[in-house]
Amino acid sequence: MSKKRCDWCSDHPLYIAYHDKEWGVPIYDDRLLFEFLILEGMQAGLSWFTILQKRDAFRTAFAKFDPKKIARFTPAKVEQLLHNEKIIRNRRKIEAAISNAKAFLKLQEKETFNNFLWKFVDGVAQQNHWKTLQQVPVTTPKSDLMAKELKRNNFKFVGSTTCYAFMQAVGMVNDHLVSCFRHDKV
Repeated sequence: MSKKRCDWCSDHPLYIAYHDKEWGVPIYDDRLLFEFLILEGMQAGLSWFTILQKRDAFRTAFAKFDPKKIARFTPAKVEQLLHNEKIIRNRRKIEAAISNAKAFLKLQEKETFNNFLWKFVDGVAQQNHWKTLQQVPVTTPKSDLMAKELKRNNFKFVGSTTCYAFMQAVGMVNDHLVSCFRHDKV
């Protein structure tokens, strides 16, 4: 008998691996949180599967998501990235990633990115109990507040929908359906 997964998970091995091992697992590492925030911004208007397929290329193109290195990307580097067919070649998204690296470093002067983000859920993953995919929200008051505060700190491509998808991905909320074998594990 096969494992019951969330309805959004296709039968593609890449999607299954992401669903089964990553999605919804709490992350507290600043660099990894930064990576997910950038990837969620890149995903805007596209499918998450597209991002998963390009994830390794993004890691290479964006210096393993090292904010210090990304913050130093030059206009020439932006042009180079715009010609990289292995990633999303959207100037606004690429420039937002650079801007976000600078905002991330500035924020870290005051507190860790982990502390900044997790305070929106009071430091504890929210356990939801959705029965159907239709019940899962695309935004919440908490994602609204996160988006507002990220924007106040000069982050880009961080609307409420992107923030909620980010919160799901990094385990700030457990939105695995109750019928999914991962629900009780995360």
